[in-house]
Amino acid sequence: MSRAGVFLGDARSRLLPASIPLRYFGAAAVFHLLAWLALAAGAGQWLDFSAGLGWPLASLHLLTLGVLGMTALGAGAQLLPVASRQGAPDHRLLAAIWWLYTPGVAGLALGMGLARPAVLAGGAVAVTAGLALWAALTAKNLRGARGMRGVVAHGWVALVSLGAVIASALALAATWLGLPGPGRETPLVLHLVFAPFGFMGMLALGLSYILVPMFALADVPSERTQLASCALAVAALSLGALAIFGLATTALRCAALLAGAAAVALHLRAMFRVLRGGMRRELGRSFVLVKVGWTGLGTSLVLALGLVLEWPVPRLATWFGLCLIGVWLLSFLLGMLQRILPFLAAMHAAGAGRRSPTPSALTHETALRIHFACHVAALAGLGLAAAFDSHLLAVLSAATGATGAAAFLVFYATVLHRLQRARA
Repeated sequence: MSRAGVFLGDARSRLLPASIPLRYFGAAAVFHLLAWLALAAGAGQWLDFSAGLGWPLASLHLLTLGVLGMTALGAGAQLLPVASRQGAPDHRLLAAIWWLYTPGVAGLALGMGLARPAVLAGGAVAVTAGLALWAALTAKNLRGARGMRGVVAHGWVALVSLGAVIASALALAATWLGLPGPGRETPLVLHLVFAPFGFMGMLALGLSYILVPMFALADVPSERTQLASCALAVAALSLGALAIFGLATTALRCAALLAGAAAVALHLRAMFRVLRGGMRRELGRSFVLVKVGWTGLGTSLVLALGLVLEWPVPRLATWFGLCLIGVWLLSFLLGMLQRILPFLAAMHAAGAGRRSPTPSALTHETALRIHFACHVAALAGLGLAAAFDSHLLAVLSAATGATGAAAFLVFYATVLHRLQRARA
């Protein structure tokens, strides 16, 4: 239990100004709503969408860059210094990155939705610059790390993967602009592997070793377990990269999935041990979403195997994308955000002569209840739309998701309002 206390002490001593992480999380909440609205606009194309520009692609990037990316940048900037026992990054640089990255994501998505390559290119440049600056700040922090080797190792793998994501994204943008490049297939597959599994996936797994014990009031999994899971994930990514470049493609992809499954199994075993051993057993709907995400992670690997072996399942690629992005990453991060936001606000509300409010006092439970129901219903509806080839069901599911995202925005606004009131 002392380790959870160390987390809290380190977090308090390395707090960024409240405006920094909260602006990243707020932008993620706004992009969450925009992603569902973009999907509703392109729902008629979504079931048959395979390549090219359009609102389904815009919705995907509003989720990946807007929701997942924003959350990763904000959470990483606040939590990785706790793991590395280093000072927090310069908050002015983090604010500048936000001002660069946020309009970049909006421009990129708008260019995709309207099929305007020039607008897309401008957004891509801004997003790339923002990610590169964030990566440089994070690398500087990790270089001086003095603690939590497992989390730090996951951070380094995420940064290397981010380099592959940026390079592949620029290559894809070049093809849309008609510029010379390496072609489309290799950068696309590289992007699809290293964005969700490498960058976002490794950050999510690494930061879980901080967040899950902290919220469950439990001991941290051993560093040996963390490093073993990380090593298996590195093996999976490395084998996948070799397969992308045409070396014994099917065999290497199967080996990569096997190593990835072993990494996930080791990680989830550690997480469930933490939850069983924690002093706080009732973690509410937020951790139901986290567990939904974990289920999606395992299922996505099974579906990926089906893609490699070419199982004769209709819309298998659609099922895989929905499971990987919607069920795994989106559910997991939204579940964690429901915990992080009020917890962080409560820490900032404390001060000289002020008693810190509890996180539950800063939370809007009704909004979160509506969000939970709509989120689960929207994902289930999209799955049924894919199964029954129903464009109408896809539109209704996207509208349901947008309703849940609006409720999540109400929750975020409530946290901000109650934080300001507590400070006053």
